[in-house]
Amino acid sequence: MDAGRRPADTLEGTAESSSIEELPLPTAVFAEQDGFWHPTILSRGPWDERAQHGGAPGALLAHLAEVAVDDPAWQLARLNVELIKPVPVAALEVRTASHPGRSTTRVTSDLLADGVLVARAHALLVRGTPLRLPAGLPGWAPQQLLPLPDACSDPITIPGMPTGVSFYQTALEHRMAQGDSALPGPAAAWFRLSVPLIEGQETSPASRAIAAADFGSGLSWVLPLDRYLFSNADLDVHLHRQPRGEWIGLLSETQADESGVGTAFSRLYDVHGPVGVATQTLVMRERRPVA
Repeated sequence: MDAGRRPADTLEGTAESSSIEELPLPTAVFAEQDGFWHPTILSRGPWDERAQHGGAPGALLAHLAEVAVDDPAWQLARLNVELIKPVPVAALEVRTASHPGRSTTRVTSDLLADGVLVARAHALLVRGTPLRLPAGLPGWAPQQLLPLPDACSDPITIPGMPTGVSFYQTALEHRMAQGDSALPGPAAAWFRLSVPLIEGQETSPASRAIAAADFGSGLSWVLPLDRYLFSNADLDVHLHRQPRGEWIGLLSETQADESGVGTAFSRLYDVHGPVGVATQTLVMRERRPVA
């Protein structure tokens, strides 16, 4: 999650958003046209209306990896997203390279804005094979995140987080499951997309998981936003199975260090049980005192 970013930490210049807020909301996060991907205002991060929330390009990069293979027998098992620069709410060019194998295929996808590389993803897809597992197979992860979303109602409320039209506030519905998002420390919540990721297309299970996974660092914040900046420079997601249903659960914890580097770790769930894990590398800085 792009928590802690201010306009001075992202893109140069200024942008007026009052008139944009009054327009009818788009019906999807992205639209593809003339060979470019066009993000709508639903992709915006909370800190700068010109920059996307990390979950939006992350979910798009998952989609690009899946369509590069275009075979339902292949399952997205890992996606590493490098957020090289703030991804603007502007036309994006895509460059994709595939490296196929017998049981695994690797796909590298680049997002460019005005010819500048802003994000890169390395995806690993595995050809699914039915496997009979022994009964009572031990597992190290909790078998379910409880309570389930139907029993949750309170949205995530992070002190100091700006409101308005954004990926976090508008494109996603979120419900707290464990902990208190108004307080620092580990927490858990359920997420689901309120609109399709891509106009005219059904959102894949993997894209839903990636869209939610980027919220781990914000959900489990440990440094107050009025004194510190913290943004994730990457997102690494491993899925041992494809999520089923609309809801994705995160059980997240953040670790901070005096070096200015942190890590957010999240377990991922659907309403049937665990689906994978996610990690984020956090860049942490003290805010400059206001003159």
